[in-house]
Amino acid sequence: MTSHSRRHEREAWYLVQFRPNCFSLVHRNLTRQGFEVFCPRIAETRKSRGQFRSVRQPLFPGYLFVHFNPSETGWRSIKGTRGVSQLVSFAGVPEPVPSTLIDGLRLRCDDESVLLPEADIGPGDRVRVTAGPFAEFVCTIDSTPKDQRVWVLLEIMGREARVALPARIMQRTV
Repeated sequence: MTSHSRRHEREAWYLVQFRPNCFSLVHRNLTRQGFEVFCPRIAETRKSRGQFRSVRQPLFPGYLFVHFNPSETGWRSIKGTRGVSQLVSFAGVPEPVPSTLIDGLRLRCDDESVLLPEADIGPGDRVRVTAGPFAEFVCTIDSTPKDQRVWVLLEIMGREARVALPARIMQRTV
C-alpha cells in the first residue's frame, strides 16, 4: 500500500465544485445523502432596487467542503449529485483538504458558517463596513467597548460623525 492510498483510508474534508447558482441544491442533496457539508460564507450588504439587502455569499464562490471516507463511501455518488460540477481530484483521485485549514475556518465562523469579523481591530484602524445602511463606507475605529459595538468615525456630507456599529460587520482594509 502506498502512502498516497493510506492517506485516503480515514475521513477527511474534500473540495466540491458546484455549478453556478446551485449552492442550495448541492448543500441540500449532499446533506440528504448523509454527508457533512461545510461552506464558509461572508455576510454582505447589496443595494438592489434602491434598497439594501443582507446576503450571505460563499467565501470561496462555487466551492464547498464535504466530509467523508473515500474507502467506505462511494465518492462517485458525490460527483453524481445534482448541481455538482466536480469533486476536486488529482490523477482521478479526490485529494483531501488539510484539516488545519478546515479547523481554522470553522473556528472563525458562527453556528451558521458565516465568517466572524477579525477580533483584533482597535482604535485607529481603518475598516470597511460590510452590512447595513453604511455598507461600503470606509471609516476609522474610534473605540471598541466590550459590548460588541464599535464606535467609528464616518465622514458624512463633509463632516465627521461618531456612530456605534456591530463589530461583526467590520472588515479591516489594507
